[in-house]
Amino acid sequence: MTAQSFGATIAALRKQKGMTQLELARQMGVTDKAVSKWERDLSFPDVASLPKLAEVLDTSVDELLEVKSAAQEEPENSTAKVPALVELVLKAVALAMGVGVTALTIMDEIEPRHAFCLLGIGLACLALVLLSHTDQTDV
Repeated sequence: MTAQSFGATIAALRKQKGMTQLELARQMGVTDKAVSKWERDLSFPDVASLPKLAEVLDTSVDELLEVKSAAQEEPENSTAKVPALVELVLKAVALAMGVGVTALTIMDEIEPRHAFCLLGIGLACLALVLLSHTDQTDV
C-alpha cells in the first residue's frame, strides 16, 4: 500500500471488497455516518474496534494503520532531517545565549565571567554551524 490517510485506506479497502459504507457500518455495529466520517478523516474508530475493522476488510491492523510502510520510510526521512535539526538547535542555543546574557546584563544579574562563558557557548554553536556548511561545500 502507498502512504495515504487512514480514512483513504479504509475507503480503498472497503471499495476493493465491493462494500458500501452502510454494509461496513452494519458489520461494525456503527452508523453509515460514522464510516463516512472515518473515510473523510473527521473521526477515528474506537481503538478496540480496529481488530474487527481489519478482519471485515480482510487485512491486518498493522496494514490498516500502515505501520510497516511508515517504519520502512522513517529511516530515510529521519536521517535526511537530522542535519537540519542539529543546525536549528545550534542556532537556537546561540540565540538563547545572546538574549540571556543581554537580559541578565540589563537586570544586573550576571557576573562578567559568567556572561563570557555563556557568550562563548553561543559562539561555539555558531562556529559548529559554519563548520558544517564549510564541510558540505568542500566535499
